[in-house]
Amino acid sequence: MTYEEWEQTAPEAITRDVLWKMRVYRLGLFASDIGWEDVTKLMHDPRTLKLSDQLYRSLGSISANIAEGYSRGSGKDRARFYEYALGSARESRDWYYKSRHVLLDSAVEHRVDLCSQIIRLLLTMLPDERHRFFKEDSVSYQVDDSA
Repeated sequence: MTYEEWEQTAPEAITRDVLWKMRVYRLGLFASDIGWEDVTKLMHDPRTLKLSDQLYRSLGSISANIAEGYSRGSGKDRARFYEYALGSARESRDWYYKSRHVLLDSAVEHRVDLCSQIIRLLLTMLPDERHRFFKEDSVSYQVDDSA
């Protein structure tokens, strides 16, 4: 399934949410969906059974942390969850590399590239979130000098 085909199958309740506008979120959700089949293949080999669990957890954590971070009120809070997503994307890429002995080379290459794309997007977002400040409107005060 291609990304474009997958995108057409996403439920309206998710695609109507403003979070859907974030490409990194969509890619993270896509990665966890296509990872389902990969994990199923890895589970059939006793040597990669634990790897399959770790892979699926890290894949699911990418979009989940982006979603949670997006819902936070400050840039500092958002950045923390985007950092968690970044760690999960790197972890997923690592697990995919280790799964290359069971999965097809083309699948591993695609998944590693997808994780790398997510990593690049998160690395671009993080500095903006870390330095985002909320500025209050200035208020002028009048002081009665006659008192």
